Amino acid sequence: MTYFEGFIVPVPEANKDAYQHHAATFAPLVQDLGVRRMVETWESSIEDGKVTDFRKAVAAKPDERIVFSWFEYPDRATRDATNEKMMSDERMGSIDMPFDGKRMIMGGFEAIVDEGSGGGSYADGFVVPVTKRDEYQQMAAKMAKVFQQHGATRVVEAYGDDVSHGEVTDFYRAVKAEDGEGIVFSFIEWPDKQARDDAWAKIMADESMKPEGEMPFNMQRMFWGGFEKILDTSSQQANPQAATPISA
Repeated sequence: MTYFEGFIVPVPEANKDAYQHHAATFAPLVQDLGVRRMVETWESSIEDGKVTDFRKAVAAKPDERIVFSWFEYPDRATRDATNEKMMSDERMGSIDMPFDGKRMIMGGFEAIVDEGSGGGSYADGFVVPVTKRDEYQQMAAKMAKVFQQHGATRVVEAYGDDVSHGEVTDFYRAVKAEDGEGIVFSFIEWPDKQARDDAWAKIMADESMKPEGEMPFNMQRMFWGGFEKILDTSSQQANPQAATPISA
């Protein structure tokens, strides 16, 4: 079962180039250690929410922007083995982080819906507190078909099975999770922002898409946003000139 390490990172807007360089430098290292695909996206369309949102999730400062990113693995065993390698690899200590790592949130998520092959330059990111996993999975699988019909290249819904409680921030606090709720890390990939905007306009206008009955998640505490890809190792979107080779 495909497995994902999901991240939300607050990055000073002035450090965007530095972060992009950091990501391009980091990518070949983590791929060497076992990451199948690494994607980094920079906030494009994020709204402030009344209860939860991406900025509240990482206690973002006014001058910071949100990075939504993920590592992809064939399964959790590969992810666990890769993390073990990262902990002992001396090269990891040579990488500068142009962001506050204490406020970054991360976790491990198993795919419960994975449709499409990915690609494109734009992505929607979601974090969802789920009350009923099976019902949510069934609903998400149906919606994935709808998004693909409207041009999405890939739809992933991944359920947290290795999400820790942090000292400053974490996924549970991000959605104000209640007892018994699970965390879903989800993304939709699109060819570009225009395709995404056109698709959402049609979906929102479709009366058959209106939710009915009790939902298997809390809509008031989920949050989402649109992001521009700044690195995608599967499509070689990283600028090769931006990366500095890392030596052991």
